Amino acid sequence: MHVRSFQLSDTSSVTALLEDVLSETCYEETMEAFARQLSWDTELVLVAQEESEIVGMIIGTIDNNNGYFYRIAVAAEYQRKGIGKALIEAMKQRFLHRNVNKIMVTVDVHNEVVLPVYESAGYSSNDFSRAAHRLSIVKKISV
Repeated sequence: MHVRSFQLSDTSSVTALLEDVLSETCYEETMEAFARQLSWDTELVLVAQEESEIVGMIIGTIDNNNGYFYRIAVAAEYQRKGIGKALIEAMKQRFLHRNVNKIMVTVDVHNEVVLPVYESAGYSSNDFSRAAHRLSIVKKISV
C-alpha cells in the first residue's frame, strides 16, 4: 500500500470510493468540500493505493493556520488494516511541513464513527473540533 497525493486521473476512483463508503448526505457534503479543496490546494488530498486500486483517501485543509483532517474514507474490505492510520500520518506530515499552529480533527455527524481511528493514531478529544461548518471548504460561499 502506498499513500500519495491525489491526481486528476484518480477522480472517478475516489468518487466511487466515497459513494460506496459514505452516506448519501455525507457524500454530497464531502464532494463539495473535496472540489473546493482541490481548487485551493491539491497537496492536502491524499489517496492510498493498493496495486492499481484506490482503497482510501483523506481530505485535509488549512484554515487560520490550523491543519484540519476533514474526511477520511477507506474501502470496506481494506478497513482495519492500518490504511486509515497511514493516511492520517501522511496528512500530519503535510501539515507539519506547512508549520501549522495546531492539528485538529474535524468532527461532524458523519464522522463520529471514525474518531477511534484518530484516537489510535494518537489524537484525543482535545484535538477534536466540532465546528466543521466554520471551515472555508465547508462554508457556503455567497456570490
